[in-house]
Amino acid sequence: MSKSLYARLAVNNIKKNTQAYIPYILTCIGIIAMFYNMAFLTAAKDLGSISDSSTIRNILSFGQIIIGIFSVIFLFYTNSFLIKRRKKEFGLFNILGMEKKHIAGIMFYETFFIALISLGIGIGAGILFSKLIILLLFKIISFKATFGFEVPLTAVSTTAMLFIAIFAVNLIYNVYQVHLSKPIELLKGGDVGEKEPKTKWLTAIIGALCLSLGYYIALTIEAPLNALNIFFIAVVLVIIGTYCLFTAGSIAVLKMLRKNKRYYYKPEHFVSVSGMIYRMKQNAVGLANICILSTAVIVMLAITFSTYIGMEDILRTRFPRNIILTMGGVSEEQVTALDDIIEKQTAAAGVIPKNVVRSRFVDFYTIQNGAAFTAEQTINYYANNRAVIYFVLLDDYNEMEGKSVSLKSDEALLYVVRGNIPADTVSFNGFKLSVKERLTSFDAADTIGEKLIDSYFIVVDSMDTINRVYDSMNGNGTGTPGFSYYYSFDVAGGKSVQSALTASLSKAIKDAGIDIYAECVEDAKDGFYATYGGLFFLGLFLGILFIAATVLIIYYKQIAEGYDDKKRFEIMQKVGMSRDEIKKSIRSQVLSVFFLPLITAAIHVAFAFKIMTKLLFVLNLTNIALFAVCTAVIIIIFAAFYITVYTLTARTYYKIVS
Repeated sequence: MSKSLYARLAVNNIKKNTQAYIPYILTCIGIIAMFYNMAFLTAAKDLGSISDSSTIRNILSFGQIIIGIFSVIFLFYTNSFLIKRRKKEFGLFNILGMEKKHIAGIMFYETFFIALISLGIGIGAGILFSKLIILLLFKIISFKATFGFEVPLTAVSTTAMLFIAIFAVNLIYNVYQVHLSKPIELLKGGDVGEKEPKTKWLTAIIGALCLSLGYYIALTIEAPLNALNIFFIAVVLVIIGTYCLFTAGSIAVLKMLRKNKRYYYKPEHFVSVSGMIYRMKQNAVGLANICILSTAVIVMLAITFSTYIGMEDILRTRFPRNIILTMGGVSEEQVTALDDIIEKQTAAAGVIPKNVVRSRFVDFYTIQNGAAFTAEQTINYYANNRAVIYFVLLDDYNEMEGKSVSLKSDEALLYVVRGNIPADTVSFNGFKLSVKERLTSFDAADTIGEKLIDSYFIVVDSMDTINRVYDSMNGNGTGTPGFSYYYSFDVAGGKSVQSALTASLSKAIKDAGIDIYAECVEDAKDGFYATYGGLFFLGLFLGILFIAATVLIIYYKQIAEGYDDKKRFEIMQKVGMSRDEIKKSIRSQVLSVFFLPLITAAIHVAFAFKIMTKLLFVLNLTNIALFAVCTAVIIIIFAAFYITVYTLTARTYYKIVS
């Protein structure tokens, strides 16, 4: 058989199967274009002019890896659907005299033409839109766009090699599937139905336990750093639980509906329930995939969108004042010198410090057990009972707050930034302080206090009391803890004023031989926009990719359902079922199956809300109301999109069936 005949047959086969191949080719083109653009951004020279280019390149490189892995899995998944639909056609070729090596030749040319079209148009579209993509990224991170156009060869070669490899793996899989099958199996390959599955109670129980445990972790987590560590465990448990419950739990539910005579013995329910039971094993995996992808889209867009919208809140949380100076191991002489430098430099800059927060404190990182604290022997950032205590001298407190409180040597004032001390006597490895008053406000605490772990401010009468706490916690009776100094203030003026003042302060402090760290919000803003803007951009990119995948899975699922149901509904018509009854049955089946993933995804997001807020704390976003609104808006928009996809794909199903 001549190679030209292989090529003609391959082209003819693609044309005859446009209903399945056109969406597949368009998806390949879209994914290739998206992967190229992510590879382009990681290699683009224009990104080098960004002040925090390494951070944003790391984010984009991470996105490139995710898209690459997703492309392998998803294109293999969709190819599996296509080969199942084509088995009858290949079986016919085999019976008409073609050997399997000839069929393999046709499949090679089909894959070659699809790869050629997809790679050519995909990389071309990626190059065409690459400048628009980088301009969008620059807009998101508030960076001035540059002129010029480039096509990094590394981006082109990486994209080409990855997708050639994917197409090659799919071809090998297809040839292997045909090689293993007998001609009669190929002829009936697309029509092989499912036997009535048994109710796998063990799988259903495992799914329920995994889902319950994942939900429990999400609802009970308190420490933000711990949430970061355990989030992926909860995600894995929920994914396992979702797959188990969709495959085993759905069958159990359908069988229970079948036992309900009042529900089951109605034409629209009888046909849909019985049909879904026999094909639920195949159905369930697709439904679970849709559910997981839908959840991923909602969670990812909600987090990245809220962090980008709440950028000013994030900056204010990280920088409570415009300019912040912090120093450890400070002496009285250094504090006096520093105050003098700040006064002179602000006067020289012509600005007046406002909302000044000035505080000395000694901090202890501890392990908390109720009202008892012990020294932290080894640092474990993810420990649930980790807490930091800031000791402030009474004289400093009275000066900062404009008060005249008095304390005994065994008394203290307590302010809780985060956490809880249930008793009015606080123990530090045996040394006890009585809480005279629980403060309702403390300006320094709101700016200094740790947000990611439990933190407390304790005001004591003298340095002697702090030394006694230090000795008790260390157990050696030696050494003196050093003070840390914090000075922050707001100034009128924009970036130029703040940056110039911070630079002059840093120089004057360095010249004075004082080791202190000075920073301002305006200098940090570019880095924050690069990080959070990059995450938002990546979220949009991956969101679009996952939505496209969801659409294609839904579309192929509807086609598969249509072909599987076509003969069944023809038989039902022949035995007396009217077209209206068939339509009702179809509507009942499609609606009950189609919206199950969306409802389940919404439930997943509801249970994940608390742990997501803890993750946002790590990202410095403490505005929970903003995140709640963003999440609700994303769910509503996605639901509207989902319904639109349902409406469009349902038409394809109805056409096939009728």
